[in-house]
Amino acid sequence: MNLFRRLYSFDDDVDFRIGWRVAFIVSAILLVLGGFSLGLRGLELGIDFRGGTAWQFPAAGTNTDTVRNALETVGAGDARIQTLNQGSDATIRVEVGTDVAAPKAVAAMAKATGKSPSVISANQSEVGPSWGANVSRSALRALIVFFIAIAIYISWQLEWRMAVSAIIAVLHDVFLSVAVYAIFRFEVTPGTVIAFLTILGYSLYDTIVVYDKVKDNEGRLTLQGDMTYTDMMNLSLNQTFMRSINTTLAAVLPVAAVLFIGAGVMGAVTLEEFGLALFVGLILGAYSSVFIAAPIVCWLKEREPRNTQIRENVLVRRAKAVDPVTDRPSRGAVAATDESPDDIETLEAVGSETPASTSPRPGRPTSPYSDKHPPRPRKQGKKR
Repeated sequence: MNLFRRLYSFDDDVDFRIGWRVAFIVSAILLVLGGFSLGLRGLELGIDFRGGTAWQFPAAGTNTDTVRNALETVGAGDARIQTLNQGSDATIRVEVGTDVAAPKAVAAMAKATGKSPSVISANQSEVGPSWGANVSRSALRALIVFFIAIAIYISWQLEWRMAVSAIIAVLHDVFLSVAVYAIFRFEVTPGTVIAFLTILGYSLYDTIVVYDKVKDNEGRLTLQGDMTYTDMMNLSLNQTFMRSINTTLAAVLPVAAVLFIGAGVMGAVTLEEFGLALFVGLILGAYSSVFIAAPIVCWLKEREPRNTQIRENVLVRRAKAVDPVTDRPSRGAVAATDESPDDIETLEAVGSETPASTSPRPGRPTSPYSDKHPPRPRKQGKKR
């Protein structure tokens, strides 16, 4: 609770940089696992992408295990079978690929469930794989146009380094969402593709909020200041973090209700296809704005000559913050920075070269005018 209280009061003492390296490692592991899963097994594509035949009939007097056992006899043991809705309105939906003969499948299911073949085939539909391919091509074109438009807009309003970082973060969210589907074998449907495209906007929103605050704080970066670009980014994250959390929660809660109540409890499976991708993508969008986009911007910006000079000046000033007991650079002066152990050693080396006359000694009283000229005595007025 204390952490959230500090964040809501915009205290800037939460160091997000501590988790940057760990976040990169976790994301890389998930992307590698997802890549292996995609390469070995591919995505679990729905009937709209692979083509096939679907039936939907009342579930009264039967169950999914009975239907699956019947379909195994005709070579369709891998069919997708779902129970939709609840109670008296419950129905069973069966989807098989194009390699299964529809009449044989209907006959096998009718025999196993005791239903008339006409009842089973009453709601029969056939889908060709070309429809799913058209959806995929349209989604890919929309994705390309989106990235081009976003790159131009952010480069114009902010700068190209932020545009590059934002696009990398959005790609990270989409690829990681696909990786989750590949690892856990969730089915990909047209609704999933639409949800993936929706993720882009949510992911970009959180990132732009942080970037906008960064531009507001850039005035603090001066050659005589005490803040590096990375320090300023961490300050901006502190100032926007709770806003990002609030907007993400406002979007995640209704999606979670659709996913867990609508699909899980009420059996509205079509909502699951859209809700699952949105649920995963919204969480990844909030995560990537803090732990992917922000460190990439810092990595690019710290290499600019001016920011490099600012960083060097800040390091020197922090090195001169000498501990009066140890005569060594105070680690408290650099504890809140992003310096590596090598940088800290450099700071100590610089601090050790500080002239003794400017460094207070143990037990030596200090004067408020130790670094200044003493005040001139006031002239005595003439006696009359």
